[in-house]
Amino acid sequence: MNELIGRVFNFEKTTFPASSELFLKLTTHGQEPKALMISCADSRVVPEQIMQAQPGDLFVCRNAGNMVPPYATQNGGVTSTVEYAVVALGIRDIIVCGHSDCGAMKALSNPVGLEAMPNVAAWLRHGSAAENVVSTCNPDLDGTERVRAVSLENVLAQLNNLRTHPSVAAAMARGELSLHGWFADIHEGQILALDGETGEFVPLREDRELPVAIPARQRGTRVLQEAAE
Repeated sequence: MNELIGRVFNFEKTTFPASSELFLKLTTHGQEPKALMISCADSRVVPEQIMQAQPGDLFVCRNAGNMVPPYATQNGGVTSTVEYAVVALGIRDIIVCGHSDCGAMKALSNPVGLEAMPNVAAWLRHGSAAENVVSTCNPDLDGTERVRAVSLENVLAQLNNLRTHPSVAAAMARGELSLHGWFADIHEGQILALDGETGEFVPLREDRELPVAIPARQRGTRVLQEAAE
C-alpha cells in the first residue's frame, strides 16, 4: 500500500503539473468522453491503458465479469452509468470488454465454492445465458478452453442485455449509438473485436476496418414508414 501512496505523491508533483492545461480544460468545460467501456474489475485489465486514453477520453464502468444487468425498474450502478453516459454525455460508442483468465468467468463456468459468496453468485446470474450456450452447443469443452468460450459468449450476452436499456434502444434507433464487443487477451497482449456481420471475434489491426458488433444505423423512421404502408 505504501508503494501505491507513493505514486499518489508522484501524480501531485509530476503528472498533474505536466498535464495542467488538460485538467484546467476538463474542469472548466466539463467532460466529453468518446466512449463508454464496460469492463471487468480485474486488476490486470486497465481500460485506460488498453485505449491509451488521456483524462476525459473514456467513461468507464468496471465490475466482476463485465456484466450489464437487463434493464429493470430497480436502480443499479451499471444501469445508472449507462443511462447517464448515453443521455447526459451523448456517448456514441459503448464497448463491452471481456478478457482471458477471468475469475468471474471461471466461477460461471464452474461454480464450485460460490456458496461462500452468495452476492457474487447472484451477480454472475447475469451471465447465465453465456454459460448455457457453451454447455449446450459445445459440451465437450473443458478447462481453459471452456472458460475462454464462456468469456467470449458472455460479451455477446451482455450486449444483448445492454439493448434492453431504454436509453440505449432509443439512441440506436436514432442511429446515434454503436455497440462493440471486445476481448482482451492478457496473455498475448491482443484485443479481439466482435464482427457483427460474421459473428466472429477478430484481432484489431491498423490496416483493417474496425469490426463493430452493432453499428449505428437509423431505423425509427423506416420502421414507421413500413408500418404505415
